[in-house]
Amino acid sequence: MELGIQGRTALVLAASKGLGRASAIALAREGANVVIGARTAKRLEQTAREIGAETGGDVRYLPVDVTDPAQCAAIYDFACKEFGKVDILVNNAGGPPFGPVEQFSDDDWHTALELNLMSTVRFCRLALPSMKAVGWGRIVNILSLSVKSVLPGSVLSTAGRLGIVGMAKLLSDEVASFGVTVNNVASGMILTDRVRQTSLRQRLEQGMDENSALEDIAKAIPARRIGRPDELAALVAFLASDSAGYITGTTIPVDGGIVRSIL
Repeated sequence: MELGIQGRTALVLAASKGLGRASAIALAREGANVVIGARTAKRLEQTAREIGAETGGDVRYLPVDVTDPAQCAAIYDFACKEFGKVDILVNNAGGPPFGPVEQFSDDDWHTALELNLMSTVRFCRLALPSMKAVGWGRIVNILSLSVKSVLPGSVLSTAGRLGIVGMAKLLSDEVASFGVTVNNVASGMILTDRVRQTSLRQRLEQGMDENSALEDIAKAIPARRIGRPDELAALVAFLASDSAGYITGTTIPVDGGIVRSIL
């Protein structure tokens, strides 16, 4: 399918690894100019070089801490300076720590909400004026399956990301007439560093080898396997396309069927 994003400019956050990196690759393969951001400069530079070599795309990078409003503005301005404007915004950020509700202090809550909710709010605010002015824009927020189903210990992540779901729904209503869509992609069990550090690590500490641990995780998934980052990235690229212009305000799981709810 021709996605119609060749020559568009995409800004992808938390893109030095995992789902952000996979999304940047998918967009670059479709001919988009891509700007990637993440906190670690050395790894970010390497990722930009690898994506460019793999896809032949034009990939630029700038380190960014998405909890810092000044750095958010700096990478957005950088993308506009490099390519003229931002057509596609992929909001993404690492997850806060897991634990019971009573474990977390006010500072923990503020940090978590800055990382997930407020970073998304700020980047949307930066991108929308230009998108509305040209009559075309795509905002895709990468979230966790915790917005669809209870994930024990994920209170910080769930609270912030449910805030994004609510904000995105309201925003989609406000900007649809300008040709701008706003959607969320809810990641299920996909083999990223975060899954390795949580679900997989727990099983390895119980004495399982990696293959046995992956098989054990997959038992709860109807597809009977853990997903790949590129499978989620394919949806991100589609939602960024011309073909997805009539899809907005949605939250779509990529989860191998693990969410059993009807609605």
